[in-house]
Amino acid sequence: MVEESYLPLTITVPGITDEQFQELCEQYDNYRVEYSAEGELLVMPPTDPETGMRNTAITAQLWNWARRAASGGVPDSSAGFVLPNGARLSPDAAWISHGRLRQKPTCPEFVVELLSPTDRKNKTHAKMLEWIANGALLGWMIDPRVRTVTIFRQGCDPEALTDVSEVVGEGPVEGFVLDLEPVWRAV
Repeated sequence: MVEESYLPLTITVPGITDEQFQELCEQYDNYRVEYSAEGELLVMPPTDPETGMRNTAITAQLWNWARRAASGGVPDSSAGFVLPNGARLSPDAAWISHGRLRQKPTCPEFVVELLSPTDRKNKTHAKMLEWIANGALLGWMIDPRVRTVTIFRQGCDPEALTDVSEVVGEGPVEGFVLDLEPVWRAV
């Protein structure tokens, strides 16, 4: 086991199988584990309560929109996706169409990554690029500390919005509007 003060922890283990990945997840069962296409295993501590409340605010709003749209689903933040490049990632929030959900490997059309105090911004930025490179059409990286939403789209440079009260969905989540006030305040 790893002392939590050393987390997040990145370990290089190239070419692991699904079975080996599952064993590592069981070894670190109190943590969130992801695996990059480059063979980096990322072991992350549980999120803090404020980040958990922020993430709930995002997921609840997305779920309510998706329920009305009825064309896809919103998994919780513990759901993992095996991407076409072999990475195994879990978004903080996502929307995936019913048709794409049945594909293996697969990637949600829309992902949200919410930066917590233990997240490394450059690693999360790289993760957003990996989502887009593997089929996500739209992604939002939300940093509540600086009240910024960075929008990632296929074929475009990231766009940063600072100190906005809402962000409007497009493409796969056309019609979804995320109220950022509960995300900025957390409680």
